[in-house]
Amino acid sequence: MTPKNRLSAVLSMTAAAAVLLSACGAPAAPKPTAAPAATAAPAATEAPAATEAPKATEAPKATEAPAAGAAAKIEAPDCKYGGSMKSIEAVDATTVKFTLCSPDPAFPYKLAGDPFSILDSKDLETTGGDAVKISEAPNGTGAYKLKEWKRGESLTFEANADYYGEKAKTPTFVLRWSKEAAQRLLELQSGNTDGIANVGPEDFEKVEGDSALKLVEVPAANIMYIGFNNTVAPFDDPKVRQAFSYGINRERIVKDFYPRGSSVAGSFVPDSFAVGASPNVKWPTYDPEKAKALLKEAGKENLEVSISYRDVVRGYLPSPSTVAQEIQAQLKEIGVNVKIDVKESGAFLDSVTAGKEGFYMLGWGADYPDATNFLDYHFGPQNAQFGKPNDEIVALLKEAASTADVAKRQAAYDKVNQMLVDTVPMIPVAHGGSALAFKASAEGAHANPVSAVKFSLIKGEKDTLVYTQNAEPISLFPNDESDGETFNATAQIYDGLLAFKTGTGDVEPALAESYSANAELTEWTFKLRPGVKFHNGATFEADDVLATFGAMWDVKNPAHKGRTGNFEYWTAYFGTFLNAPAK
Repeated sequence: MTPKNRLSAVLSMTAAAAVLLSACGAPAAPKPTAAPAATAAPAATEAPAATEAPKATEAPKATEAPAAGAAAKIEAPDCKYGGSMKSIEAVDATTVKFTLCSPDPAFPYKLAGDPFSILDSKDLETTGGDAVKISEAPNGTGAYKLKEWKRGESLTFEANADYYGEKAKTPTFVLRWSKEAAQRLLELQSGNTDGIANVGPEDFEKVEGDSALKLVEVPAANIMYIGFNNTVAPFDDPKVRQAFSYGINRERIVKDFYPRGSSVAGSFVPDSFAVGASPNVKWPTYDPEKAKALLKEAGKENLEVSISYRDVVRGYLPSPSTVAQEIQAQLKEIGVNVKIDVKESGAFLDSVTAGKEGFYMLGWGADYPDATNFLDYHFGPQNAQFGKPNDEIVALLKEAASTADVAKRQAAYDKVNQMLVDTVPMIPVAHGGSALAFKASAEGAHANPVSAVKFSLIKGEKDTLVYTQNAEPISLFPNDESDGETFNATAQIYDGLLAFKTGTGDVEPALAESYSANAELTEWTFKLRPGVKFHNGATFEADDVLATFGAMWDVKNPAHKGRTGNFEYWTAYFGTFLNAPAK
């Protein structure tokens, strides 16, 4: 079975949600058939039993007032403000209810992501939500506590003896980084680390041939793309973007620079998803003469442009510098001179988010297995990286996201994908296969297709487990980040209301012991797990949930600061901030 087929079932939000939606009175979608073999995960044939909650149409009755220091309810005056969140309410100290402006079948999958980890309300109050201050002493409920961050070198974690769930199997965990795949592998072979991220494309067979090591392949639930900003010249001219689309040989890039399990992207959405990809919508095939003709029509011959990227290896981009050089060489063939601009990772991401990069390489790995995570996040009204959003695409995405009807969703996505071909805000290049590698003795080694690795579940040979990733975390404040290296660290410290079951795209309870929805999928009620403690001993209650979500949602909240203040995942998933100033 190919990696694509292994993944096709588990990475379907619509399929994985079937049992939940059926329980809530909505039509059920087909069940998934198998979990991805590469991660040795449990079969994803059923929604987790932990979602067995009180009937979806009956919210729990309030038993007591919310804890002191928290607003009992955060509420928009109406849904005209532009976002999809209507209110968040502490029904009592152990019950929280979210009310949405429109149905959202993917809501549990969104909340299971690392950016929605829950912080202590007192920490948000005392730090003012400042990511720098929070990163100095992160206080979560997770299986590990941060012991030390040696900037530029490593993070050391110690097991949380009071963790409510399965205790960490190794007492100490150390997270290191190295941007070179060859160096990471050398560290593993020499015994200096127990596991590494992103095995180099040329090293898969080398790892498999070493009896002391094991390869853990990661399904290609991602997209590498070449982005344009339609407000930055010369990319404000659609003919220039179209010319580049004809002038870049995507097949050659994947063939020469990607490992097995990779494929040329037919759509922005991975073709393993149940809905979202459109196989009948075709991107232009490589045609340099057509590209030259379009540039001539536009009066843009002999262009000089810069392509920017960050030199950080990802599953969707295993060889950033060589791919950039290949794009440079290909565009030279159509008369375009390209300067390569390598930027520091955090600065690059901030610049792209702010809409300041005209031509760049970037990619995306799934946060949850649904098209909304790819299309809505990137082409919705809040994302400025491609310039001015397309209003027709935005409307179609809203239509598709608010229904569980697979046929209706796919019909809308087919129109969206055709419009992406026509307007070229980006060029989808590859769905990249990738792999982690571990010592053969590492028990419980795994890869998660839509979330960070849970290192607490891995037992090393010694009392210290060491893992080497691609780059240093940007901060230890998950709510205002979008970086995978950051989430590899924060996922050890913090938990969210929900989580993804190891090795799958299935949602399971975490800080919430159960949840339910009304039949319309507009009200979601979470019953919180009792007795959970933060690392500093504070009790986890509903006010912590309200404080965390309120800091992200409400511009007037004193803790609405973060690192950049973008809270990119919030706006991508739920739209406009509450009390946002008029534009």
